[in-house]
Amino acid sequence: MGVVTLELMNPFEINDFLATGGLIALCVLIFVETGLLVGFIFPGDSVLFTAGVLIASPDPFTPLWLACLLVSVSAALGDQCGYFIGRRLGRGMLQGRLMKMIGAEPLEKTHRYFERYGPLTVFFARFIGVVRTLTPPVAGFTGMAHRTFTLFSVLGSFTWAGGIILLGYFLGQVALIRDHLDLLILASVGTIVIPVSIHLFRRWRALRREARAPLGLADRPTAEVVGDDRG
Repeated sequence: MGVVTLELMNPFEINDFLATGGLIALCVLIFVETGLLVGFIFPGDSVLFTAGVLIASPDPFTPLWLACLLVSVSAALGDQCGYFIGRRLGRGMLQGRLMKMIGAEPLEKTHRYFERYGPLTVFFARFIGVVRTLTPPVAGFTGMAHRTFTLFSVLGSFTWAGGIILLGYFLGQVALIRDHLDLLILASVGTIVIPVSIHLFRRWRALRREARAPLGLADRPTAEVVGDDRG
């Protein structure tokens, strides 16, 4: 019993989580990644890949086709939620505590993608970490047409979610990957969590310095990075 408890407490035991929580938990996690803006600390790609590997096992927790379908729909619905959060809150969301902690750099990066690729950003953002989380609200408060956003969001969600699950499924049939899944998860999560943690720590220090600075010198860039409205 003690060993099981320790395994369940291990944050990298994604395979235990999927085996226990199943498809519903997977869909909820993928939804909140963009729907509730928690993708800054949430390794969605790692979870999807692990899900594909587990589905390739002799005792899968769900059928492959059902996972690809429902997880893709959940990702698209999360985008919709993020879009309407951005449309509802407008630029005011840039002044929230979470956005101040994230800082201007990810917002500027997202804005550069919008300037360069337009609505295609919604599709490609699915494959780019933090940009994936910021794209729906930025599209919402900059006035991107909902129909356009939905089209590229659905295409991106099905390509991203379905593609990574399928990748995990086929690679999960390779003994080397299947037998070292825990190490693979640890490495993939580390590549996401470590840079994000460093960034948040630097932002925390910067916010502390800004709080001690004279009034009027802090906090200007965050609200200005996204440019002018598109609607």
